Amino acid sequence: MTDYTFTQNRELSWLAFNDRVLSEATDETVPLLERMKFVSIFTSNLDEFFMIRVGSLFDMMNVQPDSRDQRSGWTAAEQLEAIYTAVRPLYRKREAICAALERQLRLHGICRLSYGELEASEQKFCVQYFKSSVEPILSPQIVDTHHPFPHLRNKVLHVGAWVKYKNRDVFAVIPLPEALPPVLFLPGGELRYIHMEELLLAFVEQIFPNYTVREKVIFCVTRNADINPVDEAYDTDSDEMGKRDLEDFRKKMKKALKQRMRLAPVRLELSQPISTAFADYLKERLPVTDRQILVTSAPLQLGYVFSLASKLPEMKRKALTYPPFTPCIPGELRQGESVLRQVLRKDRLLSYPFESMTPFLNLVREAAEDPAVVSIKITIYRLASKAKLVDYLCSAAERGKDVTVLIELRARFDEQNNIDWSERLEDAGCTVLYGFEGYKVHSKICLITRQEHGKVHYITQVGTGNYNEKTAEQYTDVHLLTADQRIGEDAAEFFKNMSIGNLEGQYKHLLVAPVSLKSTIIQKIDQEIAKRDQGRITIKINSITDVDLIEKLKQASCAGVRIRMIVRGICCILPGVPGKTENLHIRSIVGRYLEHSRIYCFGAGSAESMYISSADFMTRNTQRRVEVACPIFDPDVRKKLHRILDACLADNTKARELLSDGTYRLPERSGAPVDSQQLLMDQAVEDQEAPAEPAEQPRQGLLRRLLGKLSGRK
Repeated sequence: MTDYTFTQNRELSWLAFNDRVLSEATDETVPLLERMKFVSIFTSNLDEFFMIRVGSLFDMMNVQPDSRDQRSGWTAAEQLEAIYTAVRPLYRKREAICAALERQLRLHGICRLSYGELEASEQKFCVQYFKSSVEPILSPQIVDTHHPFPHLRNKVLHVGAWVKYKNRDVFAVIPLPEALPPVLFLPGGELRYIHMEELLLAFVEQIFPNYTVREKVIFCVTRNADINPVDEAYDTDSDEMGKRDLEDFRKKMKKALKQRMRLAPVRLELSQPISTAFADYLKERLPVTDRQILVTSAPLQLGYVFSLASKLPEMKRKALTYPPFTPCIPGELRQGESVLRQVLRKDRLLSYPFESMTPFLNLVREAAEDPAVVSIKITIYRLASKAKLVDYLCSAAERGKDVTVLIELRARFDEQNNIDWSERLEDAGCTVLYGFEGYKVHSKICLITRQEHGKVHYITQVGTGNYNEKTAEQYTDVHLLTADQRIGEDAAEFFKNMSIGNLEGQYKHLLVAPVSLKSTIIQKIDQEIAKRDQGRITIKINSITDVDLIEKLKQASCAGVRIRMIVRGICCILPGVPGKTENLHIRSIVGRYLEHSRIYCFGAGSAESMYISSADFMTRNTQRRVEVACPIFDPDVRKKLHRILDACLADNTKARELLSDGTYRLPERSGAPVDSQQLLMDQAVEDQEAPAEPAEQPRQGLLRRLLGKLSGRK
């Protein structure tokens, strides 16, 4: 019989994580506008959760209704019931927090207003704006025998009305044009604004002049967006055939993106309650059930919050937002000297967002210009909308270097962006690959090959996060830059295997999913199990759902191994369960930056094995994606990674400890408050300001002086 006493459902665990994101909006030590941003992040997170996770559960319910979740034993239908039950209190919590924050923002002259709250002069301004800029681009529609029910696009705000015409009730709808800004800022000294959908709501009677408006509402339909376009293999046996097939793959992805907008609804959000007749009509036409309808007085979309700070005077902006922080250049990297030459001498580690992505970008730029560099190979999963990295790769190709880019077109919600980049890279002369049928390429690895004095030298970059210059300032990630030939030779083998479609490649040092990553992790855990109570495991990841790894960690705990895990989001293993996970301790950190780095440590002291990786402990990562974990050999890089882990394990401000019942609590605070992200920011500034020192004299730094022996590695 399956034992569910030390595991929990994936979806409910994710909702608990998002609840912690929302709870950051209640932390009075966080600046007021930043707290509002956490409400926005919670909202966008929930949007994606419904589009992907809830959408996939509906698919499973229809295709495999009797299939049961391995962590909770629930069917898809039972999971959906639990999700909709758990979500309603979160909506109420978001409503209350949003209202409280907006009351406080009004004290600072930042006012979200309904149309009825506007002053006479502001209403006049809105009337003029509506007539000149809104009304000409609207597409209102009445639904009757001659006008069929329209397709309501995914995540587009609409204003709906239940109107009377010639003694019968009909549905009227106005989609909010995407060309309009999300909010209209009003003239005057304070930051007063009205949501565009609220403006539209106010003018419904004018838009439908021949109808009696009985009730009206702002609403939004969320649709299943869990597309999987790769249903068949694409042969690339010849250059001509490969080119045609790759173009076919791009076309198929574009078609899939259009399909996403038309998939079945999984949620209907309303700005206020509506009559039974109105609700019954929408339920029948969409169709949705009562449980899928969620009513909230909070704004349905909150992305505009991130633009509010730019509208404020400097003094007010400083009072309401985090102090600005510019990612640092690591102190051990000498500015003005070639990054490439410095990496050839010694391994370097970049820790985002505390340190800048610039050294890596400079490395690629230097490689593009270096006559000794013969090739650059890289895997790309997500890029910013403007990417210097692409400029440098294109420059390298245009200079005659062999540039190979394996770009994943199936990076969810970045598909169109990656399609666009793939076309530009191809136009510049890069060789563009699209990965494997059924396996997303999620690894973050770049290989630069130099040929000098008749010898080949490899410079390899392996990271935990994307080559995205924007998120590198928002997500915590680590990137290793190394000239270690052991890593370089494996990286060269990796890219050769990617080019010939070989997922079964063998590597001496790199762990590569789906072949060796999971099996090696299990082997490393077994080695610690053999040590019994002397065994040590420290893991920092975003999520853990893989049942085999969960079972193996339980075995390690039962053997007495001390296990410390930092799991930001989904955590399907419960710690502290008597007789099962008593030696397992798990914490999550939600703060100013999104925790995203993955670090695995097995053992302690000189016998410790340490890796950084692109992979979480999720089945999709260990079995259905191409992932890379890289061993860390350099002692100074290892110390720097331990410094990050020590900070996370000492955090008693933003960290929460997971309990055996699936709830989280603030760690007990015996000493001074420790915010790990602030600590690492301070350390990065100190390192940047200090002169570079020889590698054989590593500095202890701020974190070591503050934490002392808190790491607990014995």
